[in-house]
Amino acid sequence: MIKEDQILIAGIKDKICQCNEQYRMTYSLFFDTRQRNIIESYCKDLKVFHYVLYGGYEDAERNIILFLPDYVLLKENNGIINYFKTNPEDNPLALLHITYEGHRELTHRDYLGSVLSLGIKREKIGDILVREKGCDIITFKDIANFLVLNFEKAANMRLKTELSPIENLVVPEGKRVEIKDTVASLRLDNLVASAFSLSRSKASEAVLKGSIFVNGIQKMKPEFLMKQGDKLVFRGKGKSILKEIGKETKKDRIFIILERYL
Repeated sequence: MIKEDQILIAGIKDKICQCNEQYRMTYSLFFDTRQRNIIESYCKDLKVFHYVLYGGYEDAERNIILFLPDYVLLKENNGIINYFKTNPEDNPLALLHITYEGHRELTHRDYLGSVLSLGIKREKIGDILVREKGCDIITFKDIANFLVLNFEKAANMRLKTELSPIENLVVPEGKRVEIKDTVASLRLDNLVASAFSLSRSKASEAVLKGSIFVNGIQKMKPEFLMKQGDKLVFRGKGKSILKEIGKETKKDRIFIILERYL
């Protein structure tokens, strides 16, 4: 395990101990998909049951992990989201609503770069949801007021930054494209190649390097078989969903439909 991952696990261990000893909710910083896999494996090995991933909304890309005392009882469907709706004071996350005037369209990179230039570490920032003439940024309450006062510009555009209740978040509809293709089998490398317009060898190489995640879990075997509904993430490239598996063609290939997020 590399030093960075050792530090990550040490921090998670501290949060588990604090939850158990102080009988209160504790939480980590934001982590990416690769780190999520490491954290969940560690928690499963320790048989830690009272934890939940949370990023401010369902299907968030970047999450924190919450360790829960026994008095926090969650129902299965949107459990932690519903809990925070009735107990907003317990929610460690805040929502920043950003707007601006101007003709240029700002990108995710524009917003993130400007936030980081203020000395904020990446692990303090969750998803940045870009929309027309602005974005919503999920972050921690303890730095939210600092950002309201200081996050004033991105790519030379003047910004208006407001603090908003996180339940007001409206997740924008992402642009998607439907990909119809045929594959020799439902192997992971075949699906990666089809979803991201790669050769089979390049797709296999990406899998072996640990860049591919299926339903949030890192997969490093090109022969792993995909199922209908699986979400495929290529770190740094985007994500796709295997929407439909059809019948075999006359040439013994399998018809598939993928939905690629742009």
